[in-house]
Amino acid sequence: MSSKQNTSIFNRKILFKAAIDSVIKLNPALLIKNPVIFIVAIGSLLTTIMVLAGIFQGNFSPFNLQIAVWLWFTVLFANFSEAIAEGRGKAQADSLRKNRTQTKALKLVGKQQVPVWANDLKKGDIVICETGDIIPSDGEVIEGIASVDESAITGESAPVIRESGGDRSAVTGGTKVISDRIIIRITSEPGNTFIDRMIALVEGAKRQKTPNEIALSILLSGLSMIFLLTVVTLPAFFGYSLSASGFPGSHNLTIPVLIALLVCLIPTTIGGLLSAIGISGMDRLLQRNVIATSGRAIEAAGDVDVLLLDKTGTITLGNRMATDFIPAEGVTVEELADAAQISSLSDETPEGRSIVVLAKEKFNIRGRDVHHLNASFIPFSAQSRMSGVDIRDSDGKVHQIRKGSSDAIRTFVQNNNGFYPQNIKDIVSGLSRQGATPLVVAEDNKVLGVVHLKDIVKGGIKQRFAELRKMGIKTVMITGDNTLTAAAIAAEAGVDDFMAEAKPEDKLRRIREEQANGHLVGMIGDGTNDAPALAQADIGIAMNSGTQAAREAGNMVDLDSNPTKLIEVVKVGKQLLMTRGALTTFSIANDVAKYFAIIPAIALSLYSGKNGVGPLSALNVMHLGSPQSAIMSAVIFNAIIIILLVPLALKGVRYRPVSAKSALTRNLLVFGVGGILAPFIGIKLIDLIINL
Repeated sequence: MSSKQNTSIFNRKILFKAAIDSVIKLNPALLIKNPVIFIVAIGSLLTTIMVLAGIFQGNFSPFNLQIAVWLWFTVLFANFSEAIAEGRGKAQADSLRKNRTQTKALKLVGKQQVPVWANDLKKGDIVICETGDIIPSDGEVIEGIASVDESAITGESAPVIRESGGDRSAVTGGTKVISDRIIIRITSEPGNTFIDRMIALVEGAKRQKTPNEIALSILLSGLSMIFLLTVVTLPAFFGYSLSASGFPGSHNLTIPVLIALLVCLIPTTIGGLLSAIGISGMDRLLQRNVIATSGRAIEAAGDVDVLLLDKTGTITLGNRMATDFIPAEGVTVEELADAAQISSLSDETPEGRSIVVLAKEKFNIRGRDVHHLNASFIPFSAQSRMSGVDIRDSDGKVHQIRKGSSDAIRTFVQNNNGFYPQNIKDIVSGLSRQGATPLVVAEDNKVLGVVHLKDIVKGGIKQRFAELRKMGIKTVMITGDNTLTAAAIAAEAGVDDFMAEAKPEDKLRRIREEQANGHLVGMIGDGTNDAPALAQADIGIAMNSGTQAAREAGNMVDLDSNPTKLIEVVKVGKQLLMTRGALTTFSIANDVAKYFAIIPAIALSLYSGKNGVGPLSALNVMHLGSPQSAIMSAVIFNAIIIILLVPLALKGVRYRPVSAKSALTRNLLVFGVGGILAPFIGIKLIDLIINL
């Protein structure tokens, strides 16, 4: 889409704005939405108050000041991660705003055309748009057909067709009519157009926490309370140990140290990155030209285990293509190919063009000049169910070449006192059982053979379905074809199941059955008849080219109107869940490691003898320089690790189509073990630098 500008996290403008927003987000009303970071902010404030009190009392502590500074950095870095994720969305929103122009429209009042401003249009108004006009607001074409430039929202320069009475009737405000004239019924109120909703969504203004985010926030809050209780009890234990060691109580842990210890132990890493992960999920979808109306939809996409896919245009190319010439008895394949090509020279349908191409590729039969053939072409009609050409030879005799359905050609041949061979009936029957479309060719009263037409399965689609199968996702093909045709295409495409002769109510019933069995269902559609199923599905992706009813029923809109986008959406959803899981694992492992790294270091002097080294020093496996440097190193590491993980939170963990068990194992090995090792290495390096 046109909003795809430079939204890299290294964009200076985004970084500068995120830095300012990080300070603005220190507002307690905003901080309290993130309980973990709110606790850190309270600790930072208390430490700062104690530093200031010490200054006024003439007891300034540089150590406490450094702790206060790094605690505030922890809060700011957490805010920065969220702000930079929001900043990328706002940069896209700014670009979208530039595409909105205040335009005038010709409103139809009775039989009169009244010029009005686009902002004055209301739902239900009728407007006229002609070549060169900007479509003033969202609506549906109720009369006419036109070519429309939608690059303002999709980024694609190629115009699309919008027409009344079909599944390509929806138009979007801000797009431009390239040719012809259409009459549009406005379907949106001012300020609630598709672009308005896009801007609100990409800015994150309407992003609500998903159920998983809420559940994880509760878990993190619970862990924080456990660590809070742990830290609160430490002075009592230390006091007893100091008394037993013969040290004065003044050597006990101070409040700034306890606050620093608490901040290091609670899951600040994932707490600071959680919101950024959710926002970046919507951003990654937007980069694929998909608008999600809620974070819940993206999350559900990651849990989908049943996909319902339409056959035509999704699994197949949507156009039947000629793949073979099968001659009748006594007819050469070259004769059949020649006749089929001649009858298709003026046929602009995909089927007709494919016949011309196949004859050229197989037999080097070149297209001929239709004027020299003295030919009169017969277009296809629903009544005759065939097309062809009449050719007048040098003797004045007219040869009739026709291609069409088996029944239509049989009637044509028999009307010309010809015979319809049994082997042609067998060929037609065999191709139909394979899921193909037989096109019979005849000349005058003689059947020449059959052209094998096939709805071509998209290249690589079988491999993509195999990937989904590895992820535990069941694929179901939906088609209006008969059972034999559906079974043949399903086998070739490699789907797990299929629904033949499916009607809208059949789709809805299938979705409800799958959901009743505990499955999460995703589907894609573009027509008004798809709206009930899109609304019922856990993930309903509506085509932007489809009807307004479909776009409102789904919880995602594909701006490219690419039916295969559903597979990409599932991958983005799974990547979002994997990223959140990976960073949660890393964060909790971090906390465990920091606990065992810091506590022994600050307990070095307990029960010590004259040399100042006590038995607990054996637990100081990191050999940190002093209790003060141990605390300071942990606080600095705790702040820095958040900012270092921001790129991973925004980009996402690399997606691999593997089972949940394999993903969990890899998650524990990479991020669990990594989360344990990172603090030991990072804190030790920082400690060395401090002691230098």
